[in-house]
Amino acid sequence: MSFTRRTTLGLMAGAVFAPAIVRAQSYPSKPITLVVPYPAGGPTDAIARFVAQDLSTSIGQNVLVDNRAGASGAVGTRAVAHAEPDGHTFIFGNNQTHGNNMFLLKDPGYDAVKDFAPVCGVGAFEHAFVVRNDLPAKSIAELVALAKADPGKLNYGSTGVGSGSHLAMELFMQRTGIKMTHVPFRGAAPLVQEIVAGRIDIANSTLPSVLEQINAGSMRALALASPERNPRAKDIPTLREQGVSNADADSWAAFFAPAAVPAPILETLSKAVMASIAKPAITESILKLGFTLKVRDPAAFRPYHLQEIATWKQIITEAGVKPE
Repeated sequence: MSFTRRTTLGLMAGAVFAPAIVRAQSYPSKPITLVVPYPAGGPTDAIARFVAQDLSTSIGQNVLVDNRAGASGAVGTRAVAHAEPDGHTFIFGNNQTHGNNMFLLKDPGYDAVKDFAPVCGVGAFEHAFVVRNDLPAKSIAELVALAKADPGKLNYGSTGVGSGSHLAMELFMQRTGIKMTHVPFRGAAPLVQEIVAGRIDIANSTLPSVLEQINAGSMRALALASPERNPRAKDIPTLREQGVSNADADSWAAFFAPAAVPAPILETLSKAVMASIAKPAITESILKLGFTLKVRDPAAFRPYHLQEIATWKQIITEAGVKPE
């Protein structure tokens, strides 16, 4: 019996892809680790846990959340970049871990594009300008006036160098011509604690991380850095409503896996994550945090990801923020 060249090539291709197909059919074969590169207690951690809990039931294996904070999210992100690419380790990252760190850390230890494959985009954290309760500023105009009266005296907190909250404030200062002193923290939870305690003057923090405190009256919100008001915070006006344009800054969030995860496994994981997010109970839990959902599959998220990296690289350059 003789084989044509086409038949031979077909058999060779089948031999190459067979192991990946077999692995996909047996996936997942052990518990899955979902890395959150920030401390427990913040909104990123909360969303990851909503999804992990549901996945543990739907995917047939326990999904364990592993908080690995440090270096503006680079510690946990680096660990996932170099993890075994079998689909049993993935990460809930954002524009800091999978974008800005490439330009703001001298050695992040990974490449946000080359070392990762998108599992799915989830949406964005809108940024809210919040201040300590006794700060004598009741609007953005009053805040700008206060900052201009004594440049550098006011301090602002962020969730780390290169985080969305850091760069959003850098953008705001560019647009308004003010100067304030940056105080970075390791995640949203300690930042919120310091504002409530009155030791930090202001933050341009993600709305989910401060919405509970705003509603409780333990800090005040001056504005949203977003084109429209948030349905969960209708009383907070936007920057645009207060005369500040071109300073909107939403921080996106997405799930990623190591780049070398076989396509069939990545597809299985992606569909499972998106199915979890789409469940009414999970959707409602996420929306209650003040998070804005905009779910994208890997094909739709990748070009968005690349464009966001280019946009914020330009902002970082214009702001003169140097790698640390």
